[in-house]
Amino acid sequence: MSLLRSIFGEAKQRAPLEPLYRAIVARGRDPAWYRAGKVPDTIDGRFDMIAAILALMLLRFEAEGDAARDPSVLLTEIFIDDMDGTLRQIGIGDYVVGKHVGRMMSALGGRLAAFREGREPGFREAVTRNIFHEAPPSEEALTFVATGLEQFAAALDATQFQTLFEGKLP
Repeated sequence: MSLLRSIFGEAKQRAPLEPLYRAIVARGRDPAWYRAGKVPDTIDGRFDMIAAILALMLLRFEAEGDAARDPSVLLTEIFIDDMDGTLRQIGIGDYVVGKHVGRMMSALGGRLAAFREGREPGFREAVTRNIFHEAPPSEEALTFVATGLEQFAAALDATQFQTLFEGKLP
């Protein structure tokens, strides 16, 4: 009974953050990133954009301090569950799903560090390294993605925490 209680209790805690997670995924899937930004429209490219948007959201939560610690953890758990499910859907076997999810979490951590460090000088270097993997298709594409993420981060900073918590992205 304890296992069931912990599973259903977890789901209950995560439920209020589901709209926010869906909004993050929708923003990461925005066709503009793939058309004007030339982000590869592949599983990896989509992961890169969703992870970038999620990283910016987690950094915004981090700025709230203790008040956002639990929601930040829960949002990350929703991401992990989503990535686990996606890997299983595309045919990754049970034995290696954990390794793939571990690499994805490492990638998310790398984005958190890169965007945290990139706030002042801008996101060009972080985008080059984490979205285009050192090979941006053009200067225009790099500028589009870096500027778009910088503007999104600034809009997140200007948005009330409760509004974000409700899944309303700027």
